[in-house]
Amino acid sequence: MSDQCTHLNLVKTSEPNGEGCEECLAMGDTWVHLRLCRTCGHVGCCDSSRNKHATKHFHATRHPIMTSLERGEDWSWCFVDEVGLLLK
Repeated sequence: MSDQCTHLNLVKTSEPNGEGCEECLAMGDTWVHLRLCRTCGHVGCCDSSRNKHATKHFHATRHPIMTSLERGEDWSWCFVDEVGLLLK
């Protein structure tokens, strides 16, 4: 674990691919909070959600940084370095 993120070069987008968790929408399920993959724009549900699609997306793709899509939240998380970030 690092005290800073070493993956900022992999931040490519701040635009979500959709309005909700892509996998939950496809399966007709619900979520608690949404997270945005900053490499590809995938929208997945948080670890408080039943399906944890944001974390599953990281394990499948190794895209390291996700950002909260919740109103009023401006934090991001690097799964690899296990560090919180403030990204624009």
